[in-house]
Amino acid sequence: MHYNLIMTITNDYKSQINQEFQQALKARSLANEGQARVCARRAAGIAIGEYLKRREISIPGPSAIKRLRFLINLPGISPEVIHVSEHLLLKVNQDFKLPSDIDLVEEAKWLVQELLGESY
Repeated sequence: MHYNLIMTITNDYKSQINQEFQQALKARSLANEGQARVCARRAAGIAIGEYLKRREISIPGPSAIKRLRFLINLPGISPEVIHVSEHLLLKVNQDFKLPSDIDLVEEAKWLVQELLGESY
């Protein structure tokens, strides 16, 4: 029983990330790109939390935005991770849009793969 509880806690980030990506795709299917972006950012934030935990680095709170900003400033982070993290931090324009070549859901999936070695 104790082992199962530990596995549940350890793998909880996986179910949270998966749930965020599922919600992102559902929002996108309903033409709610704003909500899809929010879910993508939250998935990235969860992955960053797990990445920091594995490296025994204090997590800067639950906010995905704070975690993304923290990640960008960590020593040794690759330019690619910084670039994608900066995309996830972009603000929308007056029409509530990002540049058309940026897909935050796909970029968040890439970031999770890069940080944790796991695909979603």
